[in-house]
Order: sequence, then C-alpha cells, then structure tokens
Amino acid sequence: MNTPRSLVLLTLANLILIGALATMRPAVAQGVPPVLRGRALEIVDDQGRVRASLTVLPASTSAKGDRYQETVLLRLITERGRPSVKIGASEEEAGVSLAGPTGTSNTYVILESKGTSSSLKLRNEDGREQIVRP
Repeated sequence: MNTPRSLVLLTLANLILIGALATMRPAVAQGVPPVLRGRALEIVDDQGRVRASLTVLPASTSAKGDRYQETVLLRLITERGRPSVKIGASEEEAGVSLAGPTGTSNTYVILESKGTSSSLKLRNEDGREQIVRP
C-alpha cells in the first residue's frame, strides 16, 4: 500500500514544482547598457592577435627629457603586427598617421595639428619627402 501513497506524494510534489516554474519569468536581457567603460579596448582576430586598440596613454617624460601629454590613441594593426593607422589626440596636439605596408620603414603620411599650426608630411620609401604647411 505504500507504493500508491508514494506515487500520489510524488505526483503532488511534481505539480507543485511545475506550478512554481510556471510563475517564474524567463531570463531576458535587461536592455543594452548605455555606456561601455574601461581603460583600454583591444579587438583581436581568430588567432588572438591584436588588430585594433584604443588606449589612453599617461603623461610621461622621455629619456631625452621631452614631455608628452596624456594622449588617446587608436591603432589599426595589420595581420603581421604593423600599426598602419594611428589616430592620436592630446590637449596640445592631434594627428593621423598612415604607414606603408609591412616591410617598409619610410613610407608614410602624417597629418598633424600642433598648437596653432598644422602640417601634412608625405614620405616615400625612396626618401623623397614633401611637407605642406598653410
């Protein structure tokens, strides 16, 4: 006689659990957060290589004594690790640098605004260079 009684108790317990689960709401995302905050951002490819980064570089002084202001820097990096596009901004200057492909060292374009002046510097791998100033 215990078997039918235990079946009834088990059935009642199952009904109570089903009722409790039916009243629960499904887990749903609460919406998109309005801001993504952090100290840096890196985007990596399928092999784990950093392909883009956005960082805030602290103010610093070089070994020669040159002072650098705090700077926000965006880098776009090739699959071989060359930062080909750089966009930087600080309180004193802002600029865009476009570098040639991997294997080049002197092919680039720099558009810069520093203080109250601006310039555009173009350089080829063969060393030819042109600087444009207003």
